[in-house]
Amino acid sequence: MIKPVTSTPVARPDEVRRHNRTTLLRLLHVGGPSTRATLATQLGLNRSTIKTLVDGLAEAGVVEEKVPRPGRGAGRPSLLVLPQPHAAVVLAVDLQVEHVAIALVGLGGQILGRNSWNLRGRMGQPEEVITHVIESTAILAGDLDVTPVAAGVSVPGVVRRADGHVHEAPNLRWTDVALGERLGGVLQIPILVGNDAEFGAVAEHLRGAARGASDVVYISADVGVGGGVIAEGSALRGGSGYVGEIGHMVIRPDGRPCYCGSSGCWETEVGEAALCRALGLAEDTPRGAILFELRELGRAPETAMTRLAEFAEWLTLGLINVVNLLGPQLVILGDLLTVLPEAVLRHVGAEVRRRSLVSRAVGGTRIVSSALGADGKLLGAAEVAFEVVLDSV
Repeated sequence: MIKPVTSTPVARPDEVRRHNRTTLLRLLHVGGPSTRATLATQLGLNRSTIKTLVDGLAEAGVVEEKVPRPGRGAGRPSLLVLPQPHAAVVLAVDLQVEHVAIALVGLGGQILGRNSWNLRGRMGQPEEVITHVIESTAILAGDLDVTPVAAGVSVPGVVRRADGHVHEAPNLRWTDVALGERLGGVLQIPILVGNDAEFGAVAEHLRGAARGASDVVYISADVGVGGGVIAEGSALRGGSGYVGEIGHMVIRPDGRPCYCGSSGCWETEVGEAALCRALGLAEDTPRGAILFELRELGRAPETAMTRLAEFAEWLTLGLINVVNLLGPQLVILGDLLTVLPEAVLRHVGAEVRRRSLVSRAVGGTRIVSSALGADGKLLGAAEVAFEVVLDSV
């Protein structure tokens, strides 16, 4: 039987131009200033096409070309194409257990302005937090004379990606909060809400310790513990966006009760309260005092290994499970874990590589600290917002 001939859809020239324009703009947004020649090589396009794209973006005020600073090389230097931060500005919001941070971030990832405030005594009050975010955004945008065109919101909880509905954020004491709908209804811009660890992973992948890595797990360890996963270069989000609750792996069945209803979850052994116990501090010790104690321990490696031995073992056990399950090239430790003494970090990394079958198979998973620190989730929220912006700039 002769099969009917079917035609293959052919992209229209305007679609090709838009695709090339968006791809070039993303290269500049993430990679920073570049020459036309480098852009042509990276995109696999001829120089005349690159010239047309850059000229069009420059005419629209999205990029500009500048002569680089004088160097030692001979000859006329190539012009650098630079993204213009004010050509597209997004709002980034990082909701944490103890405080909220907002920032207006321009094209190229530049933070144009920021604000933050303490949440102590106001947990469990989402309407008050949402109102404060809206009011603070209006003030900051007015001061900077910019208008955000999209927003990314990082939340320490289980979030439905489709509409930004917070199913549960236990450490904030939030349940069933229509965060995306509430913010979008007032700000009148696209709102993308996601889990904080997912956004941390995105930021580290694009701008931090995971640049160039295709398979990464980011561990967020604050009051609770979460995970963000980059698989084959893209964020792994799971059904409806519900993925990454690695803090609720049960690693100690006879362990402490967890708010989730189980016992012995990983976060009961490596979260903030567990770290306080390991340091001999009260579980309600202020964050600053915890960080001070960790930095002091960093000056005495042998003492650090002794005092944090049990904590390090629980951290190692959880990481072995994560690596065996997901097979990352790289694991990035964020939040409180970034301040672990170097001796402890090296020990944990060595143990994971020795005891994890998958780590040995992939040549030894690296365990490193976050390169972006406290700004990681804020920058991740901005990057997720830029995903819906770059093709329309």
